[in-house]
Amino acid sequence: MKTTFLLLTSLLYVSLGFSQKKWTLRECVEHALENNITVQQNVLNVELNQEDMEISKGNFLPSVNASSGSNVSSGLSPDEFGVLRNTNNLNTNFNLSVNGTIFNGFRNLNSYKQAQLGIRSGELDLKRVQNDISLLIVNGYLNVLFAKENLSVAKVQADISKKQVSAAKDRFTAGIIPKGDLLNVTSTAANDQQNVVIQENVLTIALLNLAQLLQVPADGFDVQDINVGTPLAVLLYENANKVYKKALTTQPQITRAELGLKNADLNIEIAKGAFLPTLTYSVGASTSYFNQFNNLLVFPDGTRQTNDNFFSQLSDRFRYGVSLNLNIPIFNRLQTKNTIERAQVSKVISELNLTNEKLQLQQTIEQAYADTKAALKTYEAAKVSLEAQQEAFKNAQESFNLGAMSIFDFDLVRNRFVNAQSTLIRNKFDFIFKTKVLQFYYGELNLD
Repeated sequence: MKTTFLLLTSLLYVSLGFSQKKWTLRECVEHALENNITVQQNVLNVELNQEDMEISKGNFLPSVNASSGSNVSSGLSPDEFGVLRNTNNLNTNFNLSVNGTIFNGFRNLNSYKQAQLGIRSGELDLKRVQNDISLLIVNGYLNVLFAKENLSVAKVQADISKKQVSAAKDRFTAGIIPKGDLLNVTSTAANDQQNVVIQENVLTIALLNLAQLLQVPADGFDVQDINVGTPLAVLLYENANKVYKKALTTQPQITRAELGLKNADLNIEIAKGAFLPTLTYSVGASTSYFNQFNNLLVFPDGTRQTNDNFFSQLSDRFRYGVSLNLNIPIFNRLQTKNTIERAQVSKVISELNLTNEKLQLQQTIEQAYADTKAALKTYEAAKVSLEAQQEAFKNAQESFNLGAMSIFDFDLVRNRFVNAQSTLIRNKFDFIFKTKVLQFYYGELNLD
């Protein structure tokens, strides 16, 4: 009982420690890449490709087979003198054969090269899945930070509203403002408090989405805050073409398509190999044992002996042989010709696939670069707008405190300031994420 209690206590402690952990961006990405089901499936696909390569290696080795068979019969059969008699017979044979290929038009060699390409292609498929998941995690992580920053701003505004309600009550008590103004301030404070609840829910959903991407329990899940600060209002790269040229060397889908083209070339070579002769060899050895249970061997001197001397029969009947077989194709109903033509068409398809992958990558990067430029301009405009709204809010606050501005006009200025803050936060994180997308294509995605 004590042992069970200690075990449950330890599990609870581990569980609480896990739930209270704050995940960094790098930890999130590494955990997802290690535990994501799609990633694990692609890892297994790579292992399958490795097994295929081992199988193709085996084609260079000879096959060795041993066999044995026994036959029991009863009835008329010749004895040692050739006279037919009713006998019970046992006939057993043992065979050993070695077969292999000396030359088959380089098909074994090209199949082995294809298997090697298969491993590399599987690794590139895995890398592509890992890249997609990494971007999803980065986006989810930034969404959490975005929600946290929005929540922080909402709480600040709610605190300001509380102070304004307190000040409005004092001014109402002193007869400076009418009751309607007090009610307006109280209503604004209630709306701000409601906005805090809304932003808390948004943060909860953002954390839930990220936890589900990581496939970890959402209860108690949280991430480490990153002070993204104020990002540099500059583009990291001069133009989209620079990113595209670098992406051609870093993105796995391009290398994967190039390997597909090489694989198509090997398919053509394998098909052409059917035009060439095939040379195989075979080495075999065999022996047998025969016994007539109800028959005695009678020798010229009159002695009798049973015919069941097992080992002497195996030695006497042992034989072996070596053979070479040459197969020269002459006509096979145009099958080889059509197979080659089919492989050549497949190569054209692979070439088009490579061109299409490059085109898609170029278009994606051009779009990402244009989005980043637009996000930068929007972010810069949002900063200017916030600075202006902040000054207007300060002036309005002073005027309101002095009684020179109505609560209605003050709320208008305040709402514009709050909206400017939210807009800047949204545009800031949008610009950060789009910048990271460009870094990803350039091969410089930073997770720290």
